[in-house]
Amino acid sequence: MMADSVEHVISYWMLFEKFESPALGGFAVISHWLPFLLLSFWSGKLADRFDPRRLIQIGMGLFIGVSAAWGFLFLFDVLEMWHAIVLLIVHGLAGVLWAPATQLLVHDIVGHEQLHSAIRLNATARYLGLLGGPAVGSGLLLWLGPANGILVNVLIYLPLVLWLWKAPYGPRFRTGEPRPTRSVKGLEDLVATARAIADNPVLVTMTVLAGTAAFFIGNGYHPQMPEFAYDLGHGDPGLTYGLLLSADAAGALTAGLVLESRNLLHANARTALLLAIFWCCALIAFAAAASYPLALMLLFCVGFLELSFFAMAQTLVQLEAPHEIRGRVIGLFNMSSLGMRTFSGITIGMAGGLIGIHGSLAVSAAVLLAIVVALFVRLARAPAAARP
Repeated sequence: MMADSVEHVISYWMLFEKFESPALGGFAVISHWLPFLLLSFWSGKLADRFDPRRLIQIGMGLFIGVSAAWGFLFLFDVLEMWHAIVLLIVHGLAGVLWAPATQLLVHDIVGHEQLHSAIRLNATARYLGLLGGPAVGSGLLLWLGPANGILVNVLIYLPLVLWLWKAPYGPRFRTGEPRPTRSVKGLEDLVATARAIADNPVLVTMTVLAGTAAFFIGNGYHPQMPEFAYDLGHGDPGLTYGLLLSADAAGALTAGLVLESRNLLHANARTALLLAIFWCCALIAFAAAASYPLALMLLFCVGFLELSFFAMAQTLVQLEAPHEIRGRVIGLFNMSSLGMRTFSGITIGMAGGLIGIHGSLAVSAAVLLAIVVALFVRLARAPAAARP
């Protein structure tokens, strides 16, 4: 995740400098998440059927190829708009291939009882990478330049690829659960999986929560961070820009360390909704902030709350999913929680081109707040639905 973040830091800055297009920033979000919307379910089915280690390695190989391509385009100064579009699409396809497989691999490693802790620790490690990414990315950008910096970034992917080669997890090492043998079918399997979870209020509520949060917010404000930096009086590719990119990751990392060390916030649907409500409020405040230090503090809160509610939602989905279709249910959840981020490129990025990114982020967060409040009220009227 640090390598992925380094690539975003360098490529987003170069795209902003060369094209100065909020719409391209919105497309970066759309191209990253549209594959999750269209292909997450089938990627989850592949993870049910095949070794998740190999799927992750293939995804990492695509990431490596994209970083190398950025590097050569920057090095020879031949980057055109269509190059950027193609590379952003391939990057999105790489992500959808390895994301569901990663979640199944976490379950293989720790089992059922420690799943919530493992998911939260995995999310913490992810945000540690996202926290280190802006610092490393900004350093490489200033020290080696964009071309050499992103080429060096290729090396950061290699340890995971090599470790997975012999890691003792996956289908051959599972005990007590039959290995799925069904082939990957079409749309009817997606409908059947949706029907299978329709009577489970926890699965439905967490999937809707994750999907609406992804639709309206997702990571749609990340590609717009150079413009936020300019508006806050720090429009340069140095430390202040890196800190702004790192603030929410620092909050998420702190959340993981604090919650795990104290064993706080056990998985509960209503708790997840409350945390999401506070997350929306912090985003609205950040959109309105005119002070750089205040913006940093609010982004820290955004990251803290996002890890807390999203890890909880993901845990509840894995715990409630029938084991024989766990990959499919995770794929469906990813389709909602990650795939719907496609539209955050519209709600924040492209709308930002019309009303400004501050306004688009504030409006999106306010609409999401109303939806999450409605979900909370619905659960409050049905206490049994909020069981851990």
